[in-house]
Amino acid sequence: MLPAATTPPRLFTLILLSGLSVVTLNMFVASLSNIAEELQADYALVTLSIAGYAGMTAVLQLVIGPLSDRFGRRPVILAGLLIFILASLGCLFATNIWTFLIFRLLQGAITSGLVISNAVVRDMVPVQEAASLMGYLAMAWAVAPMLGPMVGGVLDELFGWRASFVAFAGAGVAIFGLCWVDLGETHRTPSATFVKQFRSYPELLRSRRFWGYALCMAFSTGAFYAFLGGVPFVAKTMFGMSAATLGFYMGTITAGFLLGSFLSDRYAKRYPLTTMMIAGRLAACTGLVVGLVLFLTGVVHVLSLFGACVFVGVGNGLTMPSSSAGAMSVRPKLAGSASGLSGALTVGGGAVISSITGALMTGENGVYPVLVMMLLSSLMALIAALYVLWVNRAESLKEVE
Repeated sequence: MLPAATTPPRLFTLILLSGLSVVTLNMFVASLSNIAEELQADYALVTLSIAGYAGMTAVLQLVIGPLSDRFGRRPVILAGLLIFILASLGCLFATNIWTFLIFRLLQGAITSGLVISNAVVRDMVPVQEAASLMGYLAMAWAVAPMLGPMVGGVLDELFGWRASFVAFAGAGVAIFGLCWVDLGETHRTPSATFVKQFRSYPELLRSRRFWGYALCMAFSTGAFYAFLGGVPFVAKTMFGMSAATLGFYMGTITAGFLLGSFLSDRYAKRYPLTTMMIAGRLAACTGLVVGLVLFLTGVVHVLSLFGACVFVGVGNGLTMPSSSAGAMSVRPKLAGSASGLSGALTVGGGAVISSITGALMTGENGVYPVLVMMLLSSLMALIAALYVLWVNRAESLKEVE
């Protein structure tokens, strides 16, 4: 048996772990119609595999973060990977929609990789450097969902929708082995008991800065979930795209995220967290306003939709590393809990926004519900970023006095 790791992980390990955590959300999104057809289920019910999964991961993050603060990062990650592998096999062999959905929800255990990877980075380095390193993790958040729908679409056309879950199970086994040999424990001061840990939570929950960072993350990601909830319908009804073509275009928003993450890695050490957050929010809002104007003036084209969404990706890539690092730095001893709580807000809010967007979609109103919901979510994130800036300046003035 391979020896267990005793030293902090390489960044490469955290990147792969984060990538698997993110790609699980949308890799098979191009297969939703085929799943509905084979399992003889209503399309709206099948979409619970996206919205319901997001809701489950939101709940799990509330548990995973505190567990990692109490028992350590390594055991929680390894347990999450084991559950993910078994759940992927359950989806693979499902013969009805309810069995599929149950195991799909259990796949949410992989969210431990995303939550704890952030906490591991914060364990190892100071906040400004953490924001920069999280830019690398954010690139994984970009590349994985960008390639995921493309790969999932191709797998569907070649082997059927179940092939995506074969890929999930195989990737889970490989990354479990990698974490076993490379991901040593980084949390050196775990809480003695849950009671002692919970007593320190009010410090985190009363922090205005924490809520500003967390809400900026939640609404920034909400725009992405609105994209997931509405774009497949628009692509099919308005542009008549095939599954493979849709998979390609679904990757455009995450291509923008990759660019934004690269810029975040380059500039996060030079500028305050709030500067990066506000810059990202302005980029997202600008792109969506341009997209809406193009459709309102009659420029109905694939690039009018997906071009606007690229700016959302760029904006999120600039915003997310800094807002995540900020949330976990409010109370460093509770980095895991802060990551879990902010992640739960992000995913839970995203599930709600995705569901609302999907409910608003009809053949008559076309693309407008998607772009409007994305713009509203991006504007709320901008307000949250400006709120953090205001709180920081107010606290600085108090210190001077």
